[in-house]
Amino acid sequence: MSLVGYVTVASWAVGTVALVGWYLDEFARSLTAVSPATVAAYERDLRAFTTWAERLGLDGPERVERQTLRRYLAFMATRGNARRTIARRASALRRYFRWLVGSGRLGSDPAAGLSAPKGEARLPRVLRGDELRTLLSPQAAGAEGAGDGAGAVALRDTALLELLYGSGLRVAEATALDVDELDLARQRVVVWGKGSKQRTVPLSEPAVDALRRWLADGRAALVTQLTPAAAVFLNARGRRLTPRDARRIVDRRASAPTHPHALRHSFATHLLDGGADLRVVQELLGHADVATTQRYTHVSKERLRSVFDATHPRA
Repeated sequence: MSLVGYVTVASWAVGTVALVGWYLDEFARSLTAVSPATVAAYERDLRAFTTWAERLGLDGPERVERQTLRRYLAFMATRGNARRTIARRASALRRYFRWLVGSGRLGSDPAAGLSAPKGEARLPRVLRGDELRTLLSPQAAGAEGAGDGAGAVALRDTALLELLYGSGLRVAEATALDVDELDLARQRVVVWGKGSKQRTVPLSEPAVDALRRWLADGRAALVTQLTPAAAVFLNARGRRLTPRDARRIVDRRASAPTHPHALRHSFATHLLDGGADLRVVQELLGHADVATTQRYTHVSKERLRSVFDATHPRA
């Protein structure tokens, strides 16, 4: 083995041994009530901290003091990290050290009450009418002829996007749907949200129509031997569509850079603009806390203000 290869392997081995002392894998396995994306975010944030701590000669959580954590937050601030990022990492550290104490791996919690600057209150982006029309238009993906692959993909894309906007589903909820969770006759869908919480959400008429066409005329063209029999949405390889696939669909259809979650933001804001009760919108979105839903009222107020400023002669 070359010297470079030896050093690389040795460094990897040392890093692996050091990280074992931090119990990061065990902590990740304990996060059974959160989504895989949240678990991955915790892992990234904690590995960033442990890498920094090991540069100071700290080889495990038992050597971390409260002053160490304060110093780490200050370090991130001096490096130009956004307040939102610092707040998220502080939250990850609090949960991690709370788990260490609760599992008997640590005697005291240095992160208890650890404060960090609050993240910026970013308002969700709401899609304009012309942006929605472009996204939801079948013409945006070409002809929808049944039977051929391109036509099947177009039918699928329209059905998915109508579902995301018409029912406000999270992209992971939509891609995880099984056929028996759709009740097209009664225009509703059963959704499994965060924390494995189930809710029933109405389907819009355009979504019902698009889903019928996809299931009847498009889905069979993408089915392969690898296809999960129950999956509603399939990718070009015949497997269940993934959230990353859904982001590519939005990128392909959108007239300007956006994200699948913008359809959910738009769903909630348009309901509130139309007079929907906040608690009803909370139930439709599957929010555990109404405070999460209340941010959409701020979006609506911003929209009202912009309309007022643009149209009132004495604004």
